[in-house]
Amino acid sequence: MPQIHEDVVWLRPGEVADRAGLKVSALHFYESIGLIRSRRTAGNRREYRRDTLRVLAFIRASQRVGISLERIKDALDGLPRDGVPTTRDWARISRQWSDDLTQRIEYLTALRDRFSTCIGCGCLSLKSCPYSNPDDVMGAQGQGAMRFP
Repeated sequence: MPQIHEDVVWLRPGEVADRAGLKVSALHFYESIGLIRSRRTAGNRREYRRDTLRVLAFIRASQRVGISLERIKDALDGLPRDGVPTTRDWARISRQWSDDLTQRIEYLTALRDRFSTCIGCGCLSLKSCPYSNPDDVMGAQGQGAMRFP
């Protein structure tokens, strides 16, 4: 059984939600999919460790840059279970995502730089537009609803 230091501060869901700028239902959802953990009091009420606030900030920042909850969970699963994650732990996750984020930035920069031209052209071509239909696999098989009988 993991030992919890005496100086660990436990917060009620409402306190965590208020401080994190979330709804309590979001905390429950994140907990249900394994992103955060709580303990139960003798009265069967949830309590979260104060360092959950840092994890929630990480989740929200990750989502803002387009990281899926599944990838966020994978990263969080690599953090220590009984202690507070260190700067080194967070840096490791950052390194793991660096290439992906660089590719996203390059794609969004190219889209931004060509966006007015693309929208201005008005073609909305599913055959040739790299923005409305990237990596078109079925297009090579012809036009129309190819997957419907």
